[in-house]
Amino acid sequence: MKYIGAHISASGGVENAPLNAHAIGAKAFAFFTKNQRQWFASAYSAQNIDLFKARCEEFAFSPDQILPHSSYLINLGNPGEEEVEKSRKAFFDEMSRCEQLGINRLNFHPGSHLNQISVDACLDRIAESVNMALERTNGVTAVLENTAGQGTNLGHTFEQLAHIIDKVDDKSRVGVCLDTAHTLAAGYEIRTREAYEETFRRFDEIVGFHYLRGMHINDSKKELSSRVDRHDSIGQGVMNLDLFSFIVNDPRFDNLPLILETPDETRWAEEIQMLYALIQA
Repeated sequence: MKYIGAHISASGGVENAPLNAHAIGAKAFAFFTKNQRQWFASAYSAQNIDLFKARCEEFAFSPDQILPHSSYLINLGNPGEEEVEKSRKAFFDEMSRCEQLGINRLNFHPGSHLNQISVDACLDRIAESVNMALERTNGVTAVLENTAGQGTNLGHTFEQLAHIIDKVDDKSRVGVCLDTAHTLAAGYEIRTREAYEETFRRFDEIVGFHYLRGMHINDSKKELSSRVDRHDSIGQGVMNLDLFSFIVNDPRFDNLPLILETPDETRWAEEIQMLYALIQA
């Protein structure tokens, strides 16, 4: 079963997220657990939590169909002691929010070295941050998103993701989310059948499919190896529909949240239908 959806708004209260997802015909959804551009937010009320859970049940969204996204401010590999502590505190809060809502995973961008420490030192710091978060929470998996490799952002190679996972103590609560646009921008060709199979063979060999907890389904404005993160609407960028057909017909991506983060939200319902239409009987 393919669970296709989008990163939708939780404006007005987290309980609106499942409502907004259902309205566009989504079978999965992502949302920010709090304002993604602020460090602090009010705690959820009991009403927020109860209504979120009730609506998920009403619209048949299980925890395996929900992939919330953490704040863009968080940098778990920040070289500065005060700065990384601030990021860790914010990340712990977001993991706790997922736990309160009964959600079993939280997606995040691994972190950036800011040209102040080595790549390996930054990856170790990210893993240390994840270990701290897992110690403080229960039942929530920390999901590393692969990045485009823009600036000093890490997580753009399968080896970097594997390095972090290797240093995480509880392997049952760490996972990966692959973003199609980031994958291409980082230098992995996925647009032909041969290249697609080779890239995912490498992913399985280096990271392992058993760590995959979701995907972000995006077209890209930028070409292979651009190292620039610019999403586009499905079929409007440099990718082709073949790639998206490969994904929706690949049993390795069954029962995972497949989340659109394409820029034109007015097209999400149409894009969801388009992707489901690509599934071959």
